[in-house]
Amino acid sequence: MAEISATLVKDLRAKTGAGMMDCKKALAETAGDLEAAIDWLRTKGLATAAKKAGRVAAEGLVAVAVEGSAGAVVELNSETDFVARNQQFQDMVRSIAETAVKVGGEVAALAAAPFPGSGRTVQEEITNAIATIGENMNLRRAARLSVGQGVVTGYMHNSVAPGLGKIGVLVALESAGKREALEAFGKQLAMHIAATNPQSLDVASLDPAAIERERAVLSEQARESGKPAEIIAKMVEGRLRKFYQDVVLLEQTFVIDGETRVAKAVENAAREAGAPVKVTGFVRFQLGEGIEKASDDFASEVAKIAG
Repeated sequence: MAEISATLVKDLRAKTGAGMMDCKKALAETAGDLEAAIDWLRTKGLATAAKKAGRVAAEGLVAVAVEGSAGAVVELNSETDFVARNQQFQDMVRSIAETAVKVGGEVAALAAAPFPGSGRTVQEEITNAIATIGENMNLRRAARLSVGQGVVTGYMHNSVAPGLGKIGVLVALESAGKREALEAFGKQLAMHIAATNPQSLDVASLDPAAIERERAVLSEQARESGKPAEIIAKMVEGRLRKFYQDVVLLEQTFVIDGETRVAKAVENAAREAGAPVKVTGFVRFQLGEGIEKASDDFASEVAKIAG
């Protein structure tokens, strides 16, 4: 049997919220395979979801910028939250987002683009800031959305300054309708996305691997009920529909009113705007998602929890 390290148990516990002994058992049952252990815990009802992002730990800022019918969102990481409150750092992140609106969301191209008013590239400006502020920084990612006709709306949840914060969202709405109505709905939809963190725009664009993984987990759960195969198949399809309602934007319940499907809310927005509305894309960046935090050793952590 594969050796199960304390660090592996800790990682599984952080990703699933399951108990320490359950995590150890799951890893033992799956020969130390972390992803398989997550699924094992889910089939036993000991973890509600595979929280792939893990613990959000990186510091820095997310910035959103919109200009005309295009917008961009970027993430610049730093070592401490103290730097994120530095005015020089904030101004730099905001300018990088504005540059991304013009040059696009490919990080290498953005890093090589001229930084406004400095005579340096974006990467050189970051390097200069590292020397000045005295802390390591990293341009982690960027994305850009645009429409031929319509609006791109940006939203920053709990902003620390205009366009800067920890959760930034862009939404692209293609429409010939009234701009004021489109912008109002775009902001509502961006707020919804900030709150619900959907995985895809529609069912067709959901990662097939994610669907098959969910189907496998649901099938195993259903088989444990002991019901006939045809009943199990219906149970799985019903639970898959619930899965889509959880992770697919157009299938979710609109948080603004708590009852309307987002797809229906888009139809309602089209009536307000006076023309058809199509959501062509969205981006949601949460600061540090997917980056694991450097922490104390597992024994120390357990001792702290024990009191």
